[in-house]
This record gives sequence, structure tokens and C-alpha cells, in this order.
Amino acid sequence: MKIADGIFYVGVNDRKIDLFEGQYVVPEGMAYNSYVIIDDAVAVMDTVDAKFTHEWLDNVQKVLGRRKPDYLVVQHMEPDHSANINNFAKLYPEVKIVASKKAFTMMKNFFGTEFEDRRIIVGDGDALTLGKRTLKFVTAPMVHWPEVIVTYDPLTKTLFSADGFGKFGALDADEDWACEARRYYFGIVGKYGAQVQALLKKAASLEIERICPLHGPILSENLSYYINLYNIWSSYGVETEGVMIAYTSVYGHTEEAVKKLADKLKENGCPKVAVNDLARCDMAEAVEDAFRYGKIVLATTTYNADIFPFMRTFIDALTERNFSNKTVAIIENGSWAPMAAKTMKGMLEKCRNIKYCDNTVHIMSALNEESGKELDALASELCAEYAARKGEGVNKNDPTALFNIGYGLYVVTSNDGEKDNGLIVNTVTQVTNTPNRVAVTINKQNYSHHIIKQTGKMNVNVLSTDAPFKVFENFGFRSGRTVDKFEGCEKYTSDNGLRFLPRYINSFISLKVESYVDVGTHGMFICEVTEARVINSNPTMTYAYYQENVKPKPKTEGKKGYVCKICGYVYEGEELPEDFVCPLCKHGAADFEPIK
Repeated sequence: MKIADGIFYVGVNDRKIDLFEGQYVVPEGMAYNSYVIIDDAVAVMDTVDAKFTHEWLDNVQKVLGRRKPDYLVVQHMEPDHSANINNFAKLYPEVKIVASKKAFTMMKNFFGTEFEDRRIIVGDGDALTLGKRTLKFVTAPMVHWPEVIVTYDPLTKTLFSADGFGKFGALDADEDWACEARRYYFGIVGKYGAQVQALLKKAASLEIERICPLHGPILSENLSYYINLYNIWSSYGVETEGVMIAYTSVYGHTEEAVKKLADKLKENGCPKVAVNDLARCDMAEAVEDAFRYGKIVLATTTYNADIFPFMRTFIDALTERNFSNKTVAIIENGSWAPMAAKTMKGMLEKCRNIKYCDNTVHIMSALNEESGKELDALASELCAEYAARKGEGVNKNDPTALFNIGYGLYVVTSNDGEKDNGLIVNTVTQVTNTPNRVAVTINKQNYSHHIIKQTGKMNVNVLSTDAPFKVFENFGFRSGRTVDKFEGCEKYTSDNGLRFLPRYINSFISLKVESYVDVGTHGMFICEVTEARVINSNPTMTYAYYQENVKPKPKTEGKKGYVCKICGYVYEGEELPEDFVCPLCKHGAADFEPIK
């Protein structure tokens, strides 16, 4: 199967496998992908599982015809991709093997040899010329093994992504990509979010038109959708608004409480409720849901002065995958000496950025009037921000929204008549309170300044401390004149018709421009407050908090050159060109400083 100019698919489908890696149910099988690149020289990209040696070699031979391969590129050493390295090397004794240094060490473990007489060791930034194309290698340690490399072909703009962007299921499986890719990601790669983020940052400087993973389909359309999902997953963000409930129940009383809570959440406007019975569901599906949603309810019984075994297994699966950035609610049941709430909180102690609901439901054997009221209060608490976003039954002139203004960071949203826009600012000030007036200062070079001068209205979104760096990349590093900053984002609008962010804010303020002050490079808009809505009680993102906790620390150790003060990109070289533009945030040379 031809994929692009000179690139062919030679992988295989495994329809007989029942458990992948001995634990993940795969009813639609698995694909073990391999590719051939034909140029003046020929490179084969990875091998396949040992059960498919001859089928794979037949596929390779059909593509090669009378030609012979010059290189075998080994990106990943797991046996489902590396099992046939030795067989291939014996069949083609002239072939050179290209891999990272760690991969050759692993070959010694698997095959008893590091192929010293025919190996080419590559690292970050190394290249391999095949003819009209030159492959470029990017190291991807711990995505999800330490030896991993990915490969980029600039000629066809193809990224060979190793296990990245892979999914469960054979290539002929008719199923949703996201569901099985998410289960695959959090089951296998999920622990290594920071490493995936590092790889995504490297890939951001590449022009990519297709992604060829080692499992699952080749991705060639709407790549921003797939990359955005990987960004959310690897930053442990919220993919889907809603509440996931994970529960165990011995005699049905905890299950009864869970079902009542689910109904109350739906009645209160929760956009999605996912309920998982941990004793009966696929545990990998439950883990996937826990990372997918922003809020999770853990409901279980005290059992042997501990918690029910399936709940313990579930929480262990979360913590070993760096579960973080979630709101957690607890329902505990115990006929005497209940320990479930204390035990579950103890298991989650090392998880980052976990916010517990104020309301905990305590059931003594079965629901009663008191625990029923606790259930009502919990449902209301979990749904408060959904109601605030929809504007149903909430205070739209809440002066406490203005209390969230400080030396913080904000997304100012506007609309040019055809497209929604937004930018990051840190210059928002309340100037009077009778009536409420707010001043917003914006650089004249920003497209938003132009829009707001014409339309006379804006929304100020007050960012909260759970906002990840991707928010700043999206709204701060790109121009709304050329890109849609709200692409793929759920749509919520205030009464003035403008967008506000669906998450990562604690409040927003709608403003109508009353006057304008020219302050040189910037313009100051003096505005009347037309709507002020509090979404949640999360702390406001201050500039200091952003610098210390959100902005990535540039990796400058041992490097000489310049570092971008905005995003941390490192330019290595003696002199920084005056016209240099950062490939990540698009800021110019003026925003770089020498590495000290």
C-alpha cells in the first residue's frame, strides 16, 4: 500500500490476539506497522511481531521487487516491533542497522549481538540521506521506552512516530480512533506525560502532513485534532466536560447511591456522566475515563479496614500513571468504623493538583435522610460551574468576579465579525466601583486591539492556576488574523455574544468600551462592566505563578546560545540573527537573552 511518494506500508494485522501486553483486551486485534522508503537507497522502518515473520517478509519483498534494502531503521525495541531484527539481518547480510545507542544495548539482550560491524548509531538531530530525501531523527526517551527515536521525512512531510499516536485494533477495525487511542495511551504511555510533552515540543518545529505510527492507522487528515488530543492527554488536562463515577458495591447500597447521584448530576446540567462498576467493567476503560473527564467520584465500601479490592486496584492504576489536575469527590460506605474516605485520600496524596469537593457523602450501611442531603449537596457542588457557564439561574452581575482581578494573566476575547479571537494580557485593572469600570491595556500590534477599537466590546477571562501552558501557546504565541484560536473548542457565549473559555478560568467579565487612551505602543480601553460571572473558586493565575509553575524551564545546561524569554526555546549559536523568529512562539530576536 502506497502512503506517499516513495513510502509504502508493509505491516500486518493480528486478529488472533486476545490480550495485548498480557493485560489489555483487544477485541478488534492489533496492527503491527512497518514501512518501506524507496529512494536511491532503501530504508525499512521497524519490523513486526515474531508470529508474523514470513507474512511481513513477503510484504517487504513485494514492495522491493528486485531491489534489496540498504538500511533497517529500528525506532523501538519492544518485541512486537523488533522481534525480526535478527531474521532480517540474516536474510540481508549487507543491510545497515540504524538505531539509538540504547537500542543496540537492548539488541544484545534480545539477540546476543549489538551488530557492531553493521550498525549506525543516531541521536537527536542526526540525519540519514537516502537520495532526494534525508531522514532526520529525533530522540523520544521514555515514550515509552528509553531507546525510542522518531523519524521525519522532510520531502513528504511524514513523521514516523514509533508508538506515539498508536491505538488498539487492526487496521481494518471499524471503530472510533479516539476511544481506542485513549485507552492505549493511558494504559501504556500515560505515565510519561512530561516526556510526551517534550516530544510534542520538538515536533512543533516540523511541518507534518502525515503521521505513521507503529500501531493503528496512518493519520493524514485533520492532524490538529490528533495532536491536540495528545497535548491534552500528556498534560493531564480535561478532554471532555463531565463527571466520571467509579464505584464498587457489595450488597447494592453503594450502587444505589451512585445511581441517584448520576440522575441528580444530569438533572443539574452535567454535560456527561460516565459510570463505571469496577468489579464488572474493563479496568482499562475505567482508567481511560478517569483521565478523560475533569471530575471524578470515587464510591466504595470499607473492606477489611481498607477499601474494596477493585477500588484499590483502580486507584493504584491512576497513581502509577501520574493522575493529576482533577476534582475528586468521595462517597464512602461502612457499617461500622468507616475508613474508605481516609484510605482513598491517603492513596492520592502524591498526586498533583487534586482538588477535593467540600461535600463528602458518608453512608452507614444504607442511604438515609442525612446522607441523602449530602448526596444533593455533592451534586450541586459538582454542577455549579456548568450552571454558571450556561447562565441558568446564576448571578450575572456578581461583583465578586471583580475581586479576581490582580496582577494576573487573562485571555481577552473578541470577534471580528467572522471569527472569534483571543489574546493573553496581564494589564487589567478595576478603576472605579460606582459604576464598575475596568481598564484593559493592549499592544497596538495585536490583532485584538484592532478588533476591539472597531467593535467596542470584549470579554476578560480570568485564568486560574489550573491553566496549562498550552493555553498560553494557543492565545499568546499565534495571531488571530491567520489562525482560528477556538478551533475544536466547546462554544460558550456571554450575553454580549462573545466567547468565553470553557475551562481554566474562575470568572469572566464582559466589557463595553466607553473611552480610549493612546499610551504610545499600547492603547488603554476604559470600559463599563455589562456582565460579571463567577465560574468556580479556583485561585487566579498570577504572573509570578505562571513564571514559577507553568512556563517550561528552558533546558540550557551545557548549551551556548540564546533562550526565548517567552516560551523557553533554545537557539544554539554564537550570534542570534537580528531577523530570527522563534519557531514555537513566533516572537522575534528582541525576546531572546544570552544563556548564562
